[in-house]
Amino acid sequence: MNTNRLSPTLTTALNEQMTKEAHASQIYLSYAAWADNLGYGGIANFLFRHAQEERNHMMKILEYILKRGAEVKVVAIPAPPANPKNMQNCFEKVFEHEVDNTNAIYKLVKMSFTEEDWATWNFMQWFVKEQTEEETLALSLLDKIKIAGGKNIDSNSLYSLDRDLQITPDDATLAQDVTAENP
Repeated sequence: MNTNRLSPTLTTALNEQMTKEAHASQIYLSYAAWADNLGYGGIANFLFRHAQEERNHMMKILEYILKRGAEVKVVAIPAPPANPKNMQNCFEKVFEHEVDNTNAIYKLVKMSFTEEDWATWNFMQWFVKEQTEEETLALSLLDKIKIAGGKNIDSNSLYSLDRDLQITPDDATLAQDVTAENP
């Protein structure tokens, strides 16, 4: 008896997204090691935490594929890109990667809608919200770096950013959560 409830196209796309999340984890891991090597333990800690978060996203997708009765395909992931040139470049790359990941999530949402696979469409809504948080957080960090001097950020500002990122929460306030009393 066939218990698979995912179409071949959605199975392939979900497996590709699972690999994309694993690749994202490796990118964050690589950038964290780069920051730590430069002595920025707080920034590294922030990036290490995000590497783990991306791995958790990968596991959510893997588990979903299994629970829907389809086959998981674990494949090799590409190597992370070259190390950033500076801290601004690091967070620009993080933002660009998150936007790319958001676009991949949107394609899965659209595909599940087109196929009328409402279970997958519903499952993907969590990722839509997560990507909104990821982009918001990356933009917020880029704004802070730009205010502090961008590519020419001074050591005092980097020290403050490093200290702040050590304790910065891993999520961001989304527009839908804002009120007049709590902007």
